[in-house]
Amino acid sequence: MTYHCPGQLVGYPILNLRYYQQDLHWYLRQLETVIVNTVANYGLSAYRVPNLTGVWVEGKKIAAIGIKVKRWITMHGFAINVCPDLSGFKQIVPCGIADKPVGSLQEFVLDLTVDRVRVDVAQAFSSVFQIKLVEENVLNQY
Repeated sequence: MTYHCPGQLVGYPILNLRYYQQDLHWYLRQLETVIVNTVANYGLSAYRVPNLTGVWVEGKKIAAIGIKVKRWITMHGFAINVCPDLSGFKQIVPCGIADKPVGSLQEFVLDLTVDRVRVDVAQAFSSVFQIKLVEENVLNQY
């Protein structure tokens, strides 16, 4: 089940994987790397959990990833919990993982905003995928 709410940063990158690697696991790991690198900007150590997709900080899942790919063109993407009301997650079993709690970045960095994370994710995405951002003002809004 997918759950989006205010306070999340949702990104649905559209890439042609023919220009990268035609490997869905590679793509998932790259998206995780974008988020891990972003979170490092805030002095946090984010990590992966073996055999699960997503990103965790101190035992809490702070980012979910769900993709769709058609003819090697990516759709859907990720949701990073920056500062959401987490109560909605109690109504579902997020990503089918019942034994791991959902968390938010704001639990660890109190003044963090979605706008700040958006800029940092754009920069990390640009670095990981070795692309130049078309809309340069995205980087200058913070």
